[in-house]
Amino acid sequence: MRLYGVFFVSNMRASTRQSLTSPGICQYLACLLLLLPASHALASEAAVEPSDNGTDIREDSTVDTDSRSSETTAAAEQLVEPVPAHEHLVPLADAVITAEGQAEPLILLDNEILPGTAHRLSWNATELFEGVPVSTPVLVVNGTSPGPTLCLTAAVHGDELNGIEMVRRVLHEIEPQKLSGAVIGVPIVNVQGFRRGSRYLPDRRDLNRYFPGNPNGSAAARIAHALFTEVVAHCDALIDLHTGSFERANLPQIRADLRNPDVVTLTQGFGSMVVLHSKPTIGTLRHAATRAGIPAVTVEAGGPSQLELAEVKHGVKGIETLLTTLGMLRKIRFWGDPEPVYYRSSWVRADNGGILLANVSLGSTVRKGDLLGTITDPMSNARTELYSPYSGRIIGLARNQVVMPGFAAFHVGIEANDVAVQDDAVDVAQKPTPGGYVDGMSE
Repeated sequence: MRLYGVFFVSNMRASTRQSLTSPGICQYLACLLLLLPASHALASEAAVEPSDNGTDIREDSTVDTDSRSSETTAAAEQLVEPVPAHEHLVPLADAVITAEGQAEPLILLDNEILPGTAHRLSWNATELFEGVPVSTPVLVVNGTSPGPTLCLTAAVHGDELNGIEMVRRVLHEIEPQKLSGAVIGVPIVNVQGFRRGSRYLPDRRDLNRYFPGNPNGSAAARIAHALFTEVVAHCDALIDLHTGSFERANLPQIRADLRNPDVVTLTQGFGSMVVLHSKPTIGTLRHAATRAGIPAVTVEAGGPSQLELAEVKHGVKGIETLLTTLGMLRKIRFWGDPEPVYYRSSWVRADNGGILLANVSLGSTVRKGDLLGTITDPMSNARTELYSPYSGRIIGLARNQVVMPGFAAFHVGIEANDVAVQDDAVDVAQKPTPGGYVDGMSE
């Protein structure tokens, strides 16, 4: 099934419809994926290693101008392989209702998945130093009726566990006889980082800065190229699942470029989830997919290195609602109260080092000047206070910890009436930063 989306929407204001950290957890998740019964079981080189704190994005954290600087862009364009444009026939919202004929077999990773079946395949991402292949499961459900192919990816950063469990639950609960189209799930993209409990690959590269990749590039570029060409390129839409980074947690939210109408369709389909408008950073899976004509969004939920069941349930509920909204599944819709769309956001940073203690929680509504938290010097007991520079909502924050000056502590989604929304078509002054890394943003 091929989809179509060529409209350009400027300044679109969409709203959503009724809108254990331990090696044992990693082993538990890996075992669940490998032990599912085969019958219904699902069966840039431009980037460099970022420091813990990168670009100062105090004023506007969702417009990542640094990663789109001319120098970074030129380097990325030279070191990635071009990908063929994805052919489209109809908008994503109409993909199921306009589908005709019978469902067709899905060819993926040299396997044929017949309509009405579910399989667990294996994707060989790379090799270890001793030449042993590194493989990870790919879960596939091909429905009995024609429709689009939706791809779910998780653990592009190896320490982000929530998305792994989301993919497992969603794919395992789908009944092929009730599905229109197909769903592909890659629960552990960065299997090397996952095994080490690390965000990065063994060479300390961030895999999510190398898409769509290069078959002759670095280890990260080769893995990115393999995933993109062997899996993602076969899909009509992509949901990339992430969490916060560096001991930060995110309120369940969708990161999306709302200028793309098919991307807007995805955001609206999730139901009750915050939407944050943001252009994808060059080198990310979301950027590469969208550029190739595959509408993509990033779902951020929770923090790294922990399995957080509340966030997992929220994400699963949103994905299942999306499948229902697109017409791929016939279930009761899970619409909740509408959530806002934020076009701007800002990180509030620590000006002093010390012990950070938050006075707010994820999802808290704040007004300009509200106290967000305190930083206390453990030696002198001197305390400084962090206040919100805007009215809005806490969509991300750092867990209580010891911080250094400049540490991104609180992420505020800014109310539209508190700051003027800039025209996305207008370029602003740009300066290069290594790898286009923006701390606190996770993706």
